[in-house]
Amino acid sequence: MPLFSEAAKSKNRPVTSATGARVAAQYRLFLGNKNWSSWSLRPWLALRATGAEFEEVFIQLRGPDTRARIRALTGCDTVPVLQIDEAGTVETVFDSLAICETLAERHPEAQLWPANASARGEARSISAAMHSGFAPLRATLSMEFARTIPTPELGADVSDDIERIKRFWRNALGRCGRDGDFLFGRFSLADCMYAPVVSRFRTYGIALDPELQAYCDRVFALPAMRDWFKSSEAEIAAGLS
Repeated sequence: MPLFSEAAKSKNRPVTSATGARVAAQYRLFLGNKNWSSWSLRPWLALRATGAEFEEVFIQLRGPDTRARIRALTGCDTVPVLQIDEAGTVETVFDSLAICETLAERHPEAQLWPANASARGEARSISAAMHSGFAPLRATLSMEFARTIPTPELGADVSDDIERIKRFWRNALGRCGRDGDFLFGRFSLADCMYAPVVSRFRTYGIALDPELQAYCDRVFALPAMRDWFKSSEAEIAAGLS
């Protein structure tokens, strides 16, 4: 069965109410434009990987009232934001990595981190590095998910970022690639964190060796990524991105 297909969805983790009845937690993900928002893509992919049903709330980015709307709807300053409605109590989690970690805790059956402790440490390390770094790459190769753009001039700092990412990927694939199609064998939060980079390399025609290109092709072929691509195309057609 393809990863993250509609058929793979399951109900959210049930909890017990005060009356003893079983109640399913309801997820609501506030996210920005799919063509632009790399931070929104990461937890969205994680949610799809859990198989849980969730509601999407779109907030138009780069508008004069964007921040005010985010605050009014979520109480936070930026998207993505995950609201978890469980037995009448709403928990709010913001920040992509925090949302992904929360989903990993709530859905251990999804195995969003590698089972092996050493591989899990490496996966967490490169995910945190993506979360906190690579500013030159982000600035020069901004996410345009459904567009193809000529490769811009890459300064030394951007080239260094690209080579560092390639090194992360080669190390992970060399260690765990034989166990599956993704960085640590089965799909994990590390793949979620680097999926926007996969899209950037595709958008700007960044040259990769055959092993890394094959990895990018596998990520982009995921049904979830194809769905995100279709939504990005629709945004562009509607003049939203």
